Amino acid sequence: MDFIIKPQNSWAKTNTDCLVMPLFDTSKASALFAAVDKEMGGVLSRLKKTKELSNKAGKVTTLYAPESASFKTLVTVGCGKKSDISAFRKNMTAAVNAVRATQSRNAIVLLDAFDTEDADENTLIKHAANLWAIADYRYDETLSKKAEATRLKKVYLTSTLSAAKAKSLASQGNAMAEGAKVAMNLGNLPGNICTPSYLANQAKSLAENYDKITTKILNESDMKKLGMGSLLSVTAGTEEPAKFIIMDYQGAAKKTKPTVLVGKGVTFDSGGISIKPGARMDEMKYDMCGAASVFGTINAVAQLDLKINLVCVVGAVENMPSGKATKPGDVVTSMSGKTIEVLNTDAEGRLVLCDALTYVERYKPKAVIDIATLTGACVVALGQHAAGLYANDEKLSADLKTAGDETYDRAWPMPLWAEYDKQLDSKFADIGNIGGPEAGSVTAACFLSRFTSEYRWAHLDIAGAAWKSGAAKGATGRPVSLLTQYLINNG
Repeated sequence: MDFIIKPQNSWAKTNTDCLVMPLFDTSKASALFAAVDKEMGGVLSRLKKTKELSNKAGKVTTLYAPESASFKTLVTVGCGKKSDISAFRKNMTAAVNAVRATQSRNAIVLLDAFDTEDADENTLIKHAANLWAIADYRYDETLSKKAEATRLKKVYLTSTLSAAKAKSLASQGNAMAEGAKVAMNLGNLPGNICTPSYLANQAKSLAENYDKITTKILNESDMKKLGMGSLLSVTAGTEEPAKFIIMDYQGAAKKTKPTVLVGKGVTFDSGGISIKPGARMDEMKYDMCGAASVFGTINAVAQLDLKINLVCVVGAVENMPSGKATKPGDVVTSMSGKTIEVLNTDAEGRLVLCDALTYVERYKPKAVIDIATLTGACVVALGQHAAGLYANDEKLSADLKTAGDETYDRAWPMPLWAEYDKQLDSKFADIGNIGGPEAGSVTAACFLSRFTSEYRWAHLDIAGAAWKSGAAKGATGRPVSLLTQYLINNG
């Protein structure tokens, strides 16, 4: 999407297909209302008198403009009383959908006229660009009839900020949206297409598209030499070969310590021998959404050309039952040398991640963040509104939460107490891969924490946030915005 910043009150001098204007139930926008009403030949004031023009939050009205106007169509969006960022996003989304329905090729959004209680214009520009850019995503990879290309290519945003600053913020929101769309598409692909090998090829394509990205792929023989017995135990039951994917973005001096992202890439999770129930098992193609978010984030970082170093690691596997599959009660040896009793083969994500977390020690990282659809328990605890946030460093946790709040891609801090960690004790190995029915998301994070003592580390359990079920079924692209904002803020 092409975003162009325009000065405040410049809308009448900009010829566009569509004008988007907020309607509040206060008198603050009265001067603007009068100016637009004049362009519309007084139709707005007439409709307001008959109560056919609503300022109710989320209510949109689409009107054709007279030929003398600088725009062809007017879309008003009700905003109710002064709103918060959540309401702003809902109202703006309603406006986006209304504009797209008009088949406009371009639109001007009177963004400086929108108002919120908890966000300034800097934040609104970023959110607006993100919402307009992500709205054109349509999944059609496996459909015989491809989605029609959107006509809307250019959006003008009015702003009181300097053009350079506003453009930078819009670029950030746009890049986050493009990264989210990468993650959404990977997540939505079926497991027979999006295999570990497919993800490896996507990583190679990223390196071809961006000069600052280099990609390295480790095969199962390479992983065996490294001692990744935990990761390889997950892939033992499938014919799809595992891939260990390393994407290295160099945007700063080589001596600059990188931030490392680690994504869980289980491209289909049957549960293995501890097989899942059949209902909604098709949604287990989304068990690689942690990996997908890593792909989306490095795409956003490269698009923004951030002056940072970033290493993205993905353990890509398929978890299937067979005569060769790992069994409950088996003991495997991780890359760290720690032995693990596999009490449940459906707790496989942590078995993949622990070897990846050991591998990334070699980078002497500034911080390591792993992202995984790890536990159903996190869905029970937080629903779909927030990712579970665990960390061994308070500042890292706070910085991630701040980035999530800024982008409305939120995460909520959770405990990593020793009392929970004791639930993982095993008689037959150094650690069990599950800790019983209580606090399942916490004990999963405690498991990972045993492999992260050498660096600052955080874990995002995105099981509730990564995709939606039901009529709106599909990947969400989260937490690409959170991660990208964190990297913008902290390098």
